Amino acid sequence: MENIDVMVLRALAHWRREQKRALLATVIRTWGSSPRPIGSIMALCETGAVVGSVSGGCIEDDLIDQYTKAFKREQSLVPPNKNLHNAEFPQGAPKTIKYGISADEAHRFGLPCGGTLELLLEFDPDLDLLDDLLLKLSTGQLMQRKVDTLTGAVTLFECSTPAELSFEGSVLINTFGPEYRMLLIGAGQMAQYLSTMASFNGFAVSVCDPREEYTAGWSVQEVSLSKEMPDDMVLRFKADRRSCVIALSHDPKLDDLAIIEALNSDAFYVGAIGSRKNNAARKQRLREHFDVSDEKLSRLRGPIGLYIGSKTPAEIAVSIMAEVLAVKNNVSLSLELQVEHAKNNLQTS
Repeated sequence: MENIDVMVLRALAHWRREQKRALLATVIRTWGSSPRPIGSIMALCETGAVVGSVSGGCIEDDLIDQYTKAFKREQSLVPPNKNLHNAEFPQGAPKTIKYGISADEAHRFGLPCGGTLELLLEFDPDLDLLDDLLLKLSTGQLMQRKVDTLTGAVTLFECSTPAELSFEGSVLINTFGPEYRMLLIGAGQMAQYLSTMASFNGFAVSVCDPREEYTAGWSVQEVSLSKEMPDDMVLRFKADRRSCVIALSHDPKLDDLAIIEALNSDAFYVGAIGSRKNNAARKQRLREHFDVSDEKLSRLRGPIGLYIGSKTPAEIAVSIMAEVLAVKNNVSLSLELQVEHAKNNLQTS
C-alpha cells in the first residue's frame, strides 16, 4: 500500500487529468488537541470523492457538502450545451479556513475539547507540477512543495533532510518524502504477518530469503521477494533514514552479515528476532568474530517488539510493528514497554 500522501497526490493528479475540478486541503496550524498532525493532506473532487484525511471525518463531510453543493449550483446555471467542467467551482488563489474555534464547533466537527485546526485550500492544482512531484517521489527523492498563498503559485525543490511543514504568512512549504521502506530477512510466517501490517502502514516492503522451502510458500503479493543472499540484498537496498531492516530467519548464516551491513547504514531501525539469550549471543558473536564495535551494536534492537504478552506469530508481529512505528515517530519508549526489561521484572517478581 502506498504512502498516504502519495495516494492523495496520485488521486488529485488523476482527477485533474480527467479535467475534473478538485481541491487540495492541507492542515497548516493546530491549537490544542487535533485529530491529524500539521502537514496532513486531503484531496476532494467535484464529485464528492475524497482521498486522505484532515480530521476524524466530520470536517471532511463539511468540505464535501460545501464544495459539491457549490459545483451543483453552478451546474444548474450552465446552458445544456456547455461543458459542465467550465462551471464555477471555487478557483483562484488559495484560501484558509478554520474549524473548531468555539467549543460548540469543536464538538460539532468531532475535534477534541478545545481543539482548533486551520486548513489551506488550493483549487485545481496544476497537473504538470503534480506529475513532476509524483515522478520525483517515485525515484526516492525527498521533495519540498512551496506555495505562494497570495497567488497560488507552486514551486518544487529537491531537499536532503525531512522537515515539518512551514507556514509563514504568505508562504507554505510542505515536505513530501518517498515511502518508508522495510527490509525483512527471512520469508517465514512472521514475515508474512509483519509485511502485511507494514504495507497497510505505508511501508514499501521487501523480503529476502535464499531458502527455497520458505520462498515457495510466500503469499503476500504486494511485497517484493528476493532469493539473493541477505547481505547482498542489504547493500543493494541502500537503507536510508526512512528505512528499517529486521532479521527474522533465526539463522546466523543469513542474519549476521545482513545485520552488519544494516548497522553500517542510516536505517532508523535495525532489529533481529530472538530471545534475550539469543540476542546476547548474537552481539557477542558479532563483536568477537566480526569486530563490530559496541557503538554500532548499541543500535541493534533485540529482543524486538513491545512487551504485550504476545505468544503467537501474529501477536509478535503486532508488537514489532508497534515498536517500529514508535521509533519512526520519535516516541521515547518506557522501560516497562521493552521486552527485556519486562521479562526480567516478571522473573524477579
